[in-house]
Amino acid sequence: MRKGELTRAAILDMALELSSRDGLEGLTIGLLAEKMKMSKSGVFAHFGSREDLQIEVVRLYHHRFEQEVFYPSIKEPRGLQRLQSMFARWVKLVSVEIALGCIYISGAVEYDDRPGAIRDHLVAMVQAWRDALYRCIKQSMEMGDLRSDIDVEQMVYEIYGLILALHHDARFLKIPGSVERAQAGFDRLIDSYRNPQTSAPAKAAGGKSAKSPAKKAA
Repeated sequence: MRKGELTRAAILDMALELSSRDGLEGLTIGLLAEKMKMSKSGVFAHFGSREDLQIEVVRLYHHRFEQEVFYPSIKEPRGLQRLQSMFARWVKLVSVEIALGCIYISGAVEYDDRPGAIRDHLVAMVQAWRDALYRCIKQSMEMGDLRSDIDVEQMVYEIYGLILALHHDARFLKIPGSVERAQAGFDRLIDSYRNPQTSAPAKAAGGKSAKSPAKKAA
């Protein structure tokens, strides 16, 4: 990478760190320039405006989310095992963000009623992840891991709700054991939607085989 590209990448890294801590609206060119030991004009040389910088921060966060959660998960076999991997990796990322903050969640609070380019980018990226969950649930149904009569939108809602509750309880209320509760909630959710006719138990996120309700009853 050329020097200018390296400088721009370093600025974005710092901007993401500041935005995770203070929110996207808390990100200012002045504070960023101070942290980078640069002039304001030096920072502006890499970004056309503060809004452009904020959008690039959202894109960087989304890219890292995909690298840490989505892409490793789709290497898992299609079906329930992939869905469990997606949730486990998502929880792992949130457990780190308990200290740092989540751009998706904080951004939703900041821009829920503020139309504009930043909100549009946030919505598109969150929706892309929800669509990935939707597809994975559908594939799990097609593979026979989950029941064929599931309301997929409802299941996505419930999974997303577990993550929001985890972030709220762990970051805001600082309740110990929140990560474990989120995982327990997901396991219970999967059990309620599991296909009782599935012959082979799917592997849970922890690596142990989870018995189907039919086998438990046998």
